[in-house]
Amino acid sequence: MQAKASEEDILNQLEQKAGDYVEMSGNCAQSSLLALQEQFHLGDASTLKAATAMPGIALRGETCGAVIGGLMAIGLAYGRDKLDDWEGLIRAIRPARKFCREFENEFGSLMCRDIQKLLFGRSFALADPAEAEEFQKAGASKKCRVPPGKAARIAGEIIMRREKPSLTQ
Repeated sequence: MQAKASEEDILNQLEQKAGDYVEMSGNCAQSSLLALQEQFHLGDASTLKAATAMPGIALRGETCGAVIGGLMAIGLAYGRDKLDDWEGLIRAIRPARKFCREFENEFGSLMCRDIQKLLFGRSFALADPAEAEEFQKAGASKKCRVPPGKAARIAGEIIMRREKPSLTQ
């Protein structure tokens, strides 16, 4: 009988898968989300499809897609099914805030343009084809493995532990 994977093994696999998926797809939101979906049996193909336009919020350099994917997975794990379920809202917001805080501690920001500056020394206007080409030449497929991998790791740890920090943490 094979031993059950340790929590650290699962987190390492999540980080690796999310990085592999972003190299394949170029979509940090879908990459972090899919790794988490597969591990924790969250959502479906429609959920993944909903993350299609999320990298940098439609390539605008805004919220990092890896953050969006992680938050979507946390919402699927903790979220509410009815709009009037106020306890369910708080149940999801608490771990989401913890996730954002930990991701921001790791990268200094939740913003795609800021994370690009950290990884590349500058940001790119990814909706501009010439800038997108420069981004690829600068090693995007390798350097951009890191945020989705870390997002999947952080969200995975939160989901596995079902932590409930206070809303203000």
